[in-house]
Amino acid sequence: MTERNAAPVDSWAPPPRPEWLATFLTETSAWDASIVAPLDADELIATAMHNTGLSDFGADDWREPFERLMRAINDEAELHLFGRLWTRQEMLLFLETRLRIEEEYRLHPEIDDEVIDRPVFVTGLPRSGTSILFELLAEDHQFLAPANWEFVLPCPPPEAATYRADPRVPRAHDLITQMGRVAPTYQAMHEMGAWIPNECGVAFRLSFLSQHLACTFQVPSYTNWLFAADQKPAYAYYKRLLKLLQWKNPRDHWLLKAPEHQSFLPTLFDVFPDARVIATHRDPVKAQGSVTNLMGTIYWMRSDKPFDAKAFEELLTPEGTAARLEQMIDWIEDGTIPADQISHSHYADLIESPIAALEKLYARIGFPFTAETRAAVENYLAHKPKGKFGAHTYAVDQDDRTRQLFRRYQEYFNVPSEG
Repeated sequence: MTERNAAPVDSWAPPPRPEWLATFLTETSAWDASIVAPLDADELIATAMHNTGLSDFGADDWREPFERLMRAINDEAELHLFGRLWTRQEMLLFLETRLRIEEEYRLHPEIDDEVIDRPVFVTGLPRSGTSILFELLAEDHQFLAPANWEFVLPCPPPEAATYRADPRVPRAHDLITQMGRVAPTYQAMHEMGAWIPNECGVAFRLSFLSQHLACTFQVPSYTNWLFAADQKPAYAYYKRLLKLLQWKNPRDHWLLKAPEHQSFLPTLFDVFPDARVIATHRDPVKAQGSVTNLMGTIYWMRSDKPFDAKAFEELLTPEGTAARLEQMIDWIEDGTIPADQISHSHYADLIESPIAALEKLYARIGFPFTAETRAAVENYLAHKPKGKFGAHTYAVDQDDRTRQLFRRYQEYFNVPSEG
């Protein structure tokens, strides 16, 4: 990654669209997108039930967030036709997946007896090293991270004997890599594929309580509501999904990851009381500029609406970020979350000496770092040169006021500035 001079967070400019999408949008510019690709909540629910022949979505705690999201998309997101078509396909997929999950539980109630033993969660600021740490830990056979494809198409539940050759993988890969075809520059920011481990937030979409959804559309009303909403339904349904996925494909310990866990650690430990959490740390000023560029690109995939970062203060502003970081410190200090179940990983250490950093981390979380795991990690690193998908360039705000906002966090966790 490279940096350029500081720029206002709202100065982001979109790259050119790929020729195929530019042509499609031009050719359909006179169409009524809302009629061609309706995004009405009730109609989507009815269509999902019709498509599957099922009607049980499980607990009703998904309905309010779903209805709020669809209302916000229609009122605020200003999606172009391709964006509406893409969104309709995804919403139907989420709804149909819930229906199929509940049907599996109805037919096989013993799935609920599955035990999620000491799952390991990786969390931290976006762009703070959560992805690379997650991928390195996923090389360890005592952990099994959920592959992208099984989050996207989890039913019927994967089986150990056919896991690596499951016929759903090609379709899932096509769905997962759509973002890179819509915005080729996205490939420099986030590697995608059917077998790459993905974030818990992707699975949270099944409950429609997901920062992934808030980061997909410019929907400030949904985003502001989301941060105040009870997140337990998302975590509880996620546990339900994990039980399903391990039912016929057992694993010792789940390896899981999402930046948003940092904001909801009390809920995480409530639902997963024996969890081990690894918090990654990086200069938050550096991470701030990076996530702004990432979100601008994601919004632009589905809409021509100008990127309004100021409308997403909880996600983007230094004040909102600093408040969430200090909240984690307060939870540790007052005992709201179990400090002995939280370990810390510094981005600088991981990048400079990944093997040494992992050895120390394993000792803290109480899992063995074997010779086999060391060899697997070294092999992975040898085949993943930095920047192989291009340079991710972004603005970094280095003013004194912003730096002061993060002083407590940086001092508490000994996080160096990268300016």
